[in-house]
Amino acid sequence: MKHVLIIDATSLFREYLKEKLKEENIEVEIIQGQNSAFTKLVSQLHDLVIVNISDNFYDAIDFLERKQSNPNTAPIPIVITGPKLEKDQIETLIPYKVTKYFSKPIKFDLFFEALGRILRTPFSLDTTPSILELHQNENVIFIEVAKGLNREKISLLKYNISELITSNKIQSPKIVIMMSDMTLNFVDGSNLEFMMEAILSGSHILRKNVKILTKDEFTKQLIAGHKEYEGVEVVNSISTVLPEILGNGISSDIAQIIHDKILTSESDIHDTTAEMRFQSELGGGDAPKPQNTNRMKIAVIDDDPVIQQILQSTFARINADTELFNSGIEFMNKVNTENYSLVILDIFMPGISGFDIITTLHNRNYKAPIIVYSSATQREVVIQALSLGARSYLVKPQKPEALLQKVQEVLRTTV
Repeated sequence: MKHVLIIDATSLFREYLKEKLKEENIEVEIIQGQNSAFTKLVSQLHDLVIVNISDNFYDAIDFLERKQSNPNTAPIPIVITGPKLEKDQIETLIPYKVTKYFSKPIKFDLFFEALGRILRTPFSLDTTPSILELHQNENVIFIEVAKGLNREKISLLKYNISELITSNKIQSPKIVIMMSDMTLNFVDGSNLEFMMEAILSGSHILRKNVKILTKDEFTKQLIAGHKEYEGVEVVNSISTVLPEILGNGISSDIAQIIHDKILTSESDIHDTTAEMRFQSELGGGDAPKPQNTNRMKIAVIDDDPVIQQILQSTFARINADTELFNSGIEFMNKVNTENYSLVILDIFMPGISGFDIITTLHNRNYKAPIIVYSSATQREVVIQALSLGARSYLVKPQKPEALLQKVQEVLRTTV
């Protein structure tokens, strides 16, 4: 059996890591304090050492020098996690048998791939395509779930929720699970139960404060059929729960309600230990990329020629091809013959409305994400668009930089 020593890891990180390594039949020992850790390393001679460092990476140098000076411990490989370092700082670590340095937030597909190579024990990882993201605002945590249920991300979810609650000192957290695009069946049942267990395991989370936004009948039946989920509410529209979760003093400003409260997080995901997106999904970087080697292709449906030209010029800046449609009918006649990376549409147009397009695409399980770009600011319009399956809602007009930022945000986990 392989033996791994984990040094100075945060409680959430070490518990997740311990759980995953034990699944792979790897024995884990956890030590806080590098002096105690060196004594343990000398006596045990582990197969791998994982060291977490704080803001100053030089804090680990003393331990590394002691390890390197001992002929018994010198050959043991080391993996270090910590803040982002400059190239010259990373080079400083090479003489100390540091095999890998992972800056936070850690992308765990790369992390476990590296551990598998070092330990010569390939890790089993769930590769199901999945979007699982957190948005936190005040005492509300929005969990966005799309494409599929990935067990690795669900395992991370439990710890990331705890980290958000702890770091932001949330006393009475409310959870909104947004699954409006999901269609599940009995094959997904165990993973759905696994996700609910991960979310409800937090000691501060009450079932009455957990809401699930979905139109999926299987999800509704599974939640209703489990006594342990009693109190969890399943709703068809986010408008049903907005007043309850955001309080009675909601502003009538749509941008504030939807963008500031739901689509924007108070806590930056990059301040957390674990990255909810895997590197394999990002294609080697955070910039959006198409699903194949061709250029990204964006469909724009808007009857305003000025808006069309602005969007076409904006997306040319990211080397994307933009196809313009003057009406919903024109777009729907072509959508089945083209592979779009993204759809951007107005709501109120002659003939087929944006609502009709979103509904039709959702019923067809259309994969490309949809961004609504409209001058309509009525609360009901925004809520209906998001409830029907739009990934985001932008109120006209927006600066090109804001448009590109939103496109990158939406596409970064759907590639």
